[in-house]
Amino acid sequence: MKATIMYGAGDVRVETVADPTIQQPTDAIVRTVLSCVCGSDLHPYHSMPATEHGQSMGHELLGVVEEIGSAVSTVKKGDLVIVPFAFSDNTCQICTDGFQTACPHGGFYGTPDTAGLQAELARVPLADGSLVVVPGITENDSALLPSLLTLSDVYLTGYHAAHMARIQAGQTVTVIGDGAVGLSAVLAAKQLGAERIILMGRHTSRTDLGRQWGATDVVAERGEDGINKVLDLTNGSGSHVVLEAVGLMPAYEQSFKVVRAGGVISRVGVPQYEEAPIGFMSLFGKNITLTGGPAPVRAYIEQAIPLVLDGTIDPGKVFDRTVSIDDVPAGYAAMDAREALKVLVTV
Repeated sequence: MKATIMYGAGDVRVETVADPTIQQPTDAIVRTVLSCVCGSDLHPYHSMPATEHGQSMGHELLGVVEEIGSAVSTVKKGDLVIVPFAFSDNTCQICTDGFQTACPHGGFYGTPDTAGLQAELARVPLADGSLVVVPGITENDSALLPSLLTLSDVYLTGYHAAHMARIQAGQTVTVIGDGAVGLSAVLAAKQLGAERIILMGRHTSRTDLGRQWGATDVVAERGEDGINKVLDLTNGSGSHVVLEAVGLMPAYEQSFKVVRAGGVISRVGVPQYEEAPIGFMSLFGKNITLTGGPAPVRAYIEQAIPLVLDGTIDPGKVFDRTVSIDDVPAGYAAMDAREALKVLVTV
């Protein structure tokens, strides 16, 4: 089969590799219908040291079950399924608490043990706990498929940011980042009842979609100018909630400077740092709550599928370029150059 392998910063290749096989009785083999490139894939694209053997890439997939292990009972061959970006048993105490990305028996794709999902076929461990069947839909229902794919990560990561912030009706929310996750956070904040949504981003083609999805204000300025603009828009008080969808230190610093006293910062941008200010002048002095983390999308998928199927939400609009599996390297380059918001991969 064809699969995407990264050999170092900027070096993405599509190669022929061995088809995956059932390794454990709880595995399933899924044939890819749609995959995509994630903004978090750009972090290694910028900084990964050169390697001889490369790293398998991708963690978002909508596909059809081709084979199941002997212990799998909740999915069958032919089912159209959403593959969450992390696999989990969905039965342990951590999973039942709703934090499947921390499942002690689960894991992530693109590791030596579990290949990435930008490929023609995928082995999904813990299939019963991980895979979610889409009822009444086939791979030929093309109009809905991109939005269903977003439930494997991007839309529900934005939703997780809003959910963890406990957004309440009437609140003011600032979203930092106009990438696909940031725009998804705008959509989710609107769904949860935010009255005013300030989107911090400077790419008009992206912020226009943000306005469609509920952003009431757009702040294109950066740094102190951007912070002052948000404060001006909120009469100096700041936002009840800040959703941070970037993962870089300037975005975190911007967050605690625009959140109001007693407010919440919810981060879902994968942090590219370990140390960050949490003291009196950042969080402590204003009684700020810091939350967020890797989105347990498995906890939200069932409730989100009907919203896609009935047209309540259309998160697939984040995809503005489509490539075949052979052209995935060009998809990475387009996203890196900000020529594409999010690249859809067809197989």
